[in-house]
Amino acid sequence: MTTTTDLRPAAVPAVTTLDDVDSRALGRLTDEIARDIEAGSYDGVHVILARHGQVVLDETIGYAERATGRLLEPDAVFRVLSLTKAFTNAMAYRALGEGRLALSTRVVDLIPEFLGTDPFHMLRKDKINLAHLFTHRSGMPPTPNPGLGPDRFGNLADVIEALSRVDVLFEPGTNLNYAPSINHALMGEMVRRAYGAASFRDLARELIFEPLGMTRTSFGLPSALAEEAVPLKVYLPEGGFLSPEDIECLNRYITEDAEMPWVGSVSTAADVLTFAEMIRRKGEVDGEQLIAPAVLEQATTLQTGDMPNDLYAQMAVARGWEIPAGNFGLGFSLSGSGTAPNFFGPFTSPRTHGNYGAGSSLFWIDPERDLTLVFLSAGVMEESENVARFQKISTMAVAAAL
Repeated sequence: MTTTTDLRPAAVPAVTTLDDVDSRALGRLTDEIARDIEAGSYDGVHVILARHGQVVLDETIGYAERATGRLLEPDAVFRVLSLTKAFTNAMAYRALGEGRLALSTRVVDLIPEFLGTDPFHMLRKDKINLAHLFTHRSGMPPTPNPGLGPDRFGNLADVIEALSRVDVLFEPGTNLNYAPSINHALMGEMVRRAYGAASFRDLARELIFEPLGMTRTSFGLPSALAEEAVPLKVYLPEGGFLSPEDIECLNRYITEDAEMPWVGSVSTAADVLTFAEMIRRKGEVDGEQLIAPAVLEQATTLQTGDMPNDLYAQMAVARGWEIPAGNFGLGFSLSGSGTAPNFFGPFTSPRTHGNYGAGSSLFWIDPERDLTLVFLSAGVMEESENVARFQKISTMAVAAAL
């Protein structure tokens, strides 16, 4: 069991003034965030920007919980939603580099029960492999519900059993449709079985969080951190793809014992920066290689061509936006080129890579500018508004790089 001593905040490097960073641009960025919060667009933010591994901006602004007037603290613990997938990806990267998995490893090679027993549910399931899961081309349904109710999301064994009864919608490899839950539930279980681990949550701590010193990051919310956690408060219009309860229920179900490889981690801005900086350094941590550079090279290389991301294409059409390419590497979302709206904005370099969580969380690394952004917000926005927000924030952040 994790102890309170283990959960002390990680130290963030002191803010540094660099000649190749425009301090006035940083001021404009924090002023814009403050205006957004004052306007009620979201409740609070912890934002960190680093260049060449040195922190040039570290600001905590606004509320952890606007309704109670509780201010956001620098060591606040966030439920980071789908940014969680980055941690599951990293576990799979380790397994690839150690020869425990291959991109061609099929789900059924490690999870034979995924095939199911009903021939009407078995079609094409035997073709889905790890590369399909990484690139959101498995053909599985793009649903936040992995085959059972949210009260059982935290039991990974139950989730995997339920997925044996879920149909494949598209021929694997032919369609890119962002999977909020199913792909990473399967990936997490594949990694667990590849290592022969009893617990996915404990394996994540062993493979990623402990080597990086991410002391306030875990799958599930430790009871010792529960009072410091930022509650999920959702601001969504009526009649949308999701209801507030679809997300706010995770306040109840991301428990200490929950194992949700797709959405169930908690972290702090400092810990996410630590993770992102390891990626920026090509997998190196304190002189040791945690993830193989060759694996990260492919993970940050475009794997999906000009295929659109069907889920976000629908959103773009509804907003009257140009439809963006899906731009996935192996697990990482990439900036790509062109002017279509995306999380990283049109002015980051094409191989800028990172991950995000619904309406709230983001990190990216721009390898050309050696720039790392972490942005964790209280208050979950409607997703198209979130894309617009992050396009703006990402552009203002990269504008500070001289």
